[in-house]
Amino acid sequence: MSRTPRPFSRFEWMIAWRYLRARRAEGGVSVMTWISLVGVTLAVFALVATLAVRSGFRADFVDTIVGANAHLTVRQQRQEVVTVTQGDQTVEVPRMVDTIDDYEETAAQLAALEGVERANPVVYGEGLASRGEEGTFVQVYGIAPQEFADIPLIQDPQASQGSLSDFGEVEDGVAVGSGVATALGLVPGDRVSLTTAGGVQTAVGRTPRRAFFEVVYVFQTGRYITDSTRIYMPLERAQAFFNSEGTVDEIQVFVENPDEVERWIDPVYSALPPGSLLYSWKDNEGAYLRALTVEDNVMFVILSILVLIASMNIISGLIMLVKNKSSDIGILRTMGLSQGSILRVFFLCGASIGTIGTALGVAMGCLFAIYIDPIFSLVNWVSGGGVWDPSIRGIYALPAKLEAGDVLSAVSLSLFLSWVVTIFPARRAARMNPVEALRYE
Repeated sequence: MSRTPRPFSRFEWMIAWRYLRARRAEGGVSVMTWISLVGVTLAVFALVATLAVRSGFRADFVDTIVGANAHLTVRQQRQEVVTVTQGDQTVEVPRMVDTIDDYEETAAQLAALEGVERANPVVYGEGLASRGEEGTFVQVYGIAPQEFADIPLIQDPQASQGSLSDFGEVEDGVAVGSGVATALGLVPGDRVSLTTAGGVQTAVGRTPRRAFFEVVYVFQTGRYITDSTRIYMPLERAQAFFNSEGTVDEIQVFVENPDEVERWIDPVYSALPPGSLLYSWKDNEGAYLRALTVEDNVMFVILSILVLIASMNIISGLIMLVKNKSSDIGILRTMGLSQGSILRVFFLCGASIGTIGTALGVAMGCLFAIYIDPIFSLVNWVSGGGVWDPSIRGIYALPAKLEAGDVLSAVSLSLFLSWVVTIFPARRAARMNPVEALRYE
């Protein structure tokens, strides 16, 4: 009594492997096999590389924001009455005030909340930084020296000059971003002029205030807009410079997991006095995050279509293989092979191409992500430089980050498509009538 062979038996693998290696003269489709293999490999490589760059962009974008900016920003807005002299009369006029008076107590209460790492009172102002004939618009942050040193991308910057410990120790010492330093030609030890419109109050309004400061530290956070506009100075010196003695403009709150900053909005808001306003970093950068999400989804769909097109080459090759091997199919059927065995033989032919192409594409994509810096440097050198403009893209280099989920998505998509499209020509081979296949032999 004959026994039905188990699926994917050794002889089915042997026949499939023989057909894949066969040359055109032997009835094979060696050229189409190679075209299909290269197509799947390049498509999967493009998918993995794009997903890695996409993840790198998002990670770099988020890291440079939360590493140098507040996760939650607290401001206050209240109304107070001030006395104004108009001619011979003195009148009381209400005005809106957006400064925080009891900032030390409020910051201590916020820092005591579970999951909050620190709360930094900050004076914020804008002005013109200049040196010689060069000038640039800057954002000035007044912060306590010990709290300044705790900012992640200040503590561990991409690049720096000078000594971080000099901030707060040197009289009138300030820390400037690398973009500001480049624009003004500054190095540690140089003096920079800061001019702000919020100077002394006079009868005709406020007069501009100008002062000179010594650059003690130059930092590069990795985000161009931060490095090209930001200057830090000690809190007390900033309060005096911006006429904010005894008050601050905001309290910057840092939490343990900025990606889930929404968890801390209610607890932080509950600890604030009436009239307080609370903003998260996602509120400020939400448009960029949404744009990245849309771009991610569109790129994945487009590259999925590319993988599908590459998989279609497998169908073309298998259809030609089935046509060339029709007589072999007839002989195998008359020898007792079932339709299932014939289907599995040709399924193995197509699935092997898809699987090998997927493996090669994943390997190439991973290598691209790992060695993206030297590859990018080579491309930049070949093109004569200037390929990447940080003032437009906001970061200094092309980032890439391998995520297990992205690689698994690429592998699953490629294998699914390449295996599914293989079924149709394999079924055609299995349903072939052996009598018709051998009629002209």
